[in-house]
Amino acid sequence: MDIVSIIYFLIPAAISNMMPVFVKNHFKFLDYPLDFKKKFNKKRILGDHKTFRGVIFAVIGAIIVGIIQGILHDNYLFNAISLINYKEINIISFGILIGIAVMFGDALGSFVKRRMRVKPGETLPIIDQIGSAIGIGIIVLPIYYSSIRLFVYLTIIWVLGHFFIKYVGYLLKIDEKAV
Repeated sequence: MDIVSIIYFLIPAAISNMMPVFVKNHFKFLDYPLDFKKKFNKKRILGDHKTFRGVIFAVIGAIIVGIIQGILHDNYLFNAISLINYKEINIISFGILIGIAVMFGDALGSFVKRRMRVKPGETLPIIDQIGSAIGIGIIVLPIYYSSIRLFVYLTIIWVLGHFFIKYVGYLLKIDEKAV
């Protein structure tokens, strides 16, 4: 297990994590909050930014990338860096689990932020980054590659990767905030 293999394993999760942003101005009929606008201790459970549209497209993105990884698995290079054998798993199930895991982790972070009175859309460093890694650790790793060591490395790479991508987005003037 090396960094390249972990990054390759995380590509469906990364695309899954970005999909809600890509579709936020489309498919308005799916723009309904996951928490059904319910409150817990007088505060919204998740807020308006966690929607069914986000989950659906997160899953679709993870499935598409998983299918591509399955096709590439016949190539020696991609086979050599793969943590799992994409030819022996159900790619659709894998994509569904990755998408749900990422969105579950993201929702978990939103739940924590609402309890800490952080406004929807505002960042809370580490909480914003670690949630999806926790979701992957709880939902995906026990099925496909059960390893505490992998979970620790995956979490570190996910958090650092998130900060790196945010910073590059800031430098390219795609994102207004560096973190």
